[in-house]
Amino acid sequence: MFWPQQTVGSVLCCMCGIPMEPNAANMCIKCLRSRVDITEGLQKHVTIIHCPECNSYLQPSKTWIKSELESNELLIFCINRLKNMNKVRLVHAQFIWTEPHSKRIKVKLRIRKEALNGAILEQPYIVEYTRHEHMCESCIRVQANPDQWVASVQVRQLVPHRRTFFFLEQLILKHGQAERAINIKQMDRGIDFFFGNDSHARQFVAFLRLVVPVDRPRNAEQLVSHDPKSNIDNHKHTYSVKICPICREDLICLPPKVSNKLGNLGPLVLCMKVSKDILLVDPFTLRSHSLGADEYWELGFKPLLTSRQLVEYLVFNVEVEGPKITIGKKDYCLASAEVARVSDVGKTFMVRTHLGHLLEPGHTALGYDLYGANINDPELERYKGLVLPDVVLIKRSYEEEHKKIHGKPRPWKLKNMKMEVDSSSKGKIDEEKKNTEYEEFLRDLEVDPELRFDISFYRNKERAPSEMASTEEDDDEAVELEDLLAELKLKDGEENDNSDMAE
Repeated sequence: MFWPQQTVGSVLCCMCGIPMEPNAANMCIKCLRSRVDITEGLQKHVTIIHCPECNSYLQPSKTWIKSELESNELLIFCINRLKNMNKVRLVHAQFIWTEPHSKRIKVKLRIRKEALNGAILEQPYIVEYTRHEHMCESCIRVQANPDQWVASVQVRQLVPHRRTFFFLEQLILKHGQAERAINIKQMDRGIDFFFGNDSHARQFVAFLRLVVPVDRPRNAEQLVSHDPKSNIDNHKHTYSVKICPICREDLICLPPKVSNKLGNLGPLVLCMKVSKDILLVDPFTLRSHSLGADEYWELGFKPLLTSRQLVEYLVFNVEVEGPKITIGKKDYCLASAEVARVSDVGKTFMVRTHLGHLLEPGHTALGYDLYGANINDPELERYKGLVLPDVVLIKRSYEEEHKKIHGKPRPWKLKNMKMEVDSSSKGKIDEEKKNTEYEEFLRDLEVDPELRFDISFYRNKERAPSEMASTEEDDDEAVELEDLLAELKLKDGEENDNSDMAE
């Protein structure tokens, strides 16, 4: 048995007489909107207070919210400032682009409300927000006296490079730990953070102890003022935080006592990862040990050679000697390889390496040249009969892949903290050296998925889509697009007003 198909007939509008689908009011959309305005009583002009120094907005009565233009946080803040929104239903909201210096923010809202005889009407309208510039209390204190800080955290690492601070900067930004700092100053071998509250500085020090191996912080106090009548003292607190001088890819010669304590590990080991703990790996046996921060500062050894002394080698032959072994989150495989310095191909070396799963004939690798190095380390002299290898390979070199895309902007970018650079003679920083080290840090992120696990990447708008596609085809190790963030920018495309409907 077949049931007849049901169809919806059309009726004439009671006002203008045009055919339309029936609704509760028996009126077409134009006539219904001419008689009923569901935006009546809603705010269309709102004044908001904005702090130009810290880019925050005042949430009455005393709360300041930091947010960027056209961000999700700012959209929620703007909607919450509207009154009588409980009488309608909000369907959609988006920003309308305005000039950044116009002190105006426009938000297009689409609301839905019951009209005549139960008919549901949906209608868009625009709310204009006027920004009045007024500094918040903390910024007023800073502007009145730039030295009006209560606590400072001095982070230092006694190494000749800034690789650790590049990585630490990204962790601080991802977890929002620098938002309460009233000033950040970049020093020669570290960074100074200034806070307006001692508790904020203590929280920042606690965060540092969770992400990097630091020594127990030292605290110093300086009396600023004293009121004998009320017995109130004002102090300035300074926290000195020292980061472990062991960095990733450093070659270490463990002292005999340390080697015995770690189960006869080494004595030559590589630092493969630095986080809260230090991961040490023997590249000749693939034995490993994770060293805690407190345990390291109790032992107190130093690196034999650092990543600044790496030499490029050409691989001629590789013979794998065993299966892959996972240490931490990375795979390693023992192998014997025949290599030669790129600068002197005539002299070859037979080496044992932990990179058997990565190296193939024709590849290039970076390693330490112990054959030609002049090493004066007291720990080596304590090992009688120790024969040093000629070469210790560290990682595969991707220099050829980088040359293919040289000069092209990356499809991703990183955010950086706003730091004041110390211009004194003792704290002067070599900008050229810093830029070179930062470029090396970006290259390490491209080839090491574990290193970029705790870092937030953002889309580079300067990169054309065609260039992004070509980079993905050429470089399999590049950052995937799924790992990129869109910086929470909302589209400001116009919607068709003819989509208004009455049900």
